[in-house]
Amino acid sequence: MLNRFRSVLFVLCLWPLAFVQAADNSNHEQRVHDYIAAFNARDVDAMMSMVTDDVQWLTVSGTTVVTETNSKAQLRQGMASYFNSCTTCKSSLEHVFSTEGRVSALEVARYETANGPQAQRSVSVYEFSGNLIKRVYYFAAEQ
Repeated sequence: MLNRFRSVLFVLCLWPLAFVQAADNSNHEQRVHDYIAAFNARDVDAMMSMVTDDVQWLTVSGTTVVTETNSKAQLRQGMASYFNSCTTCKSSLEHVFSTEGRVSALEVARYETANGPQAQRSVSVYEFSGNLIKRVYYFAAEQ
């Protein structure tokens, strides 16, 4: 009887942790949505408030992985340059799902060219440290 009581008590103690983990996943997904909203608003300061000081942005293309940034300062500079080169770029998230420490998404980038509106799809994986984005794996758009 005592072992049964201990087992029930153990399960009851762990049960709230399942909700905490689900809340963390939900918070991480919301953080990625907020990051993309800041991107679309070209609000670099808001974007930087959502990443760690040592944030890494890695672009994956086939067997090649290129580290685009290794710090918040580099990401800030990269975003400013990107926004200057692509004044019509916007992004949206589709098929978002998460694990305890990562959020994956199918991202759709839309932009204007001389030939009219364009769109491309890429896969991204956002890795978290606490509630901040620590690393982004961005898989190049398929050709």
